[in-house]
Amino acid sequence: MKLELGNIKIGQPAYRALKNAGIESLDQLTQYRETELLALHGFGPKALGILKSILAEYGLSFKIEE
Repeated sequence: MKLELGNIKIGQPAYRALKNAGIESLDQLTQYRETELLALHGFGPKALGILKSILAEYGLSFKIEE
């Protein structure tokens, strides 16, 4: 599955932050921890919540914090 982030309703700053980090799909998001994403400039808790919900719909999740 390769659901593109461009098809997901998140704010432009969060979208740009992910794009600049080279993250373009839900599959790629699963390789990152929540804290890593929150460290991206422009990416905040609201976008994290939206993406977390969407990942859960597909049975996916962010990488587990160690």
